[in-house]
Amino acid sequence: MFKMKSARLLLGGALFLAASALPAQITVKNGDRIAFLGDSITQQGNGPSGYLNLVMSALEANGIKAVKIPAGISGHKSNQMLDRLERDVIRKKPQIMTLSCGVNDVWHGKRGVPLENYRKNITQIVEKAQAAGIKVYILTSTMISENPQSANNQKLAAYNDFLRTLAKEKSCTLVDLNADMQKQIASIKAEQPNFKGNFLTVDGVHMNPLGNIMMAKGILRAFGMTDSQIAKAEPAWNKKIFQQGIRLSVGEYKTLSEKARQANQSVPDYLKSLIQKNIQ
Repeated sequence: MFKMKSARLLLGGALFLAASALPAQITVKNGDRIAFLGDSITQQGNGPSGYLNLVMSALEANGIKAVKIPAGISGHKSNQMLDRLERDVIRKKPQIMTLSCGVNDVWHGKRGVPLENYRKNITQIVEKAQAAGIKVYILTSTMISENPQSANNQKLAAYNDFLRTLAKEKSCTLVDLNADMQKQIASIKAEQPNFKGNFLTVDGVHMNPLGNIMMAKGILRAFGMTDSQIAKAEPAWNKKIFQQGIRLSVGEYKTLSEKARQANQSVPDYLKSLIQKNIQ
């Protein structure tokens, strides 16, 4: 009897260890339709090197062919996203929706959306999507300037705190991109305190290739993807084209960004210095 119990315990322990060693289960399945609801960050994120396409190519690199439903419109706030939710998302019958909303609600100042109204709008968006059988991933709003102490970022913190609370209340998966962004920026500033300019954005708000990679990785991890699975997509990511005045691949931009940081310059200032050096 004792031997049988010991054997069962050993077998149970072995199964537990085997299960814990398995890679995380990716929640996106072949054929799933993924809607990306958002503002200009999402609209621009549908460009070749944007986070929408980085997410889709990473899924494909891991054998998952999903369908992208881009639903980002520049300047949109929570009230406008609520108004078009049925048309732009629900009617297209996605299984998954990522929700990126909050930057314009704060950034637009008097034309923005007060926190109380924002709470109501976002809650309705989540409830309507869930009622349609859509799994909602709530993205915290990324920063408004790469200075966490700015007035807009201080105001935005309350909006993001609400999103974190709502995600728990509504059993949504939270993708805390604001925390990811702050962590990356703090790391760079600690390494290079004299660095001037933006690291993850082109203008303090809209993402450059590194910012889009940051957003894509946060979403993919929320989808259950491991870092090694994400790494399978990076060769394809590095070939994608980023166009900001001149055409660069993401790989070229990453190299340029590193050289600019070593020179304690922003990418535009570093490019300008290179041009000036070569035309003198």
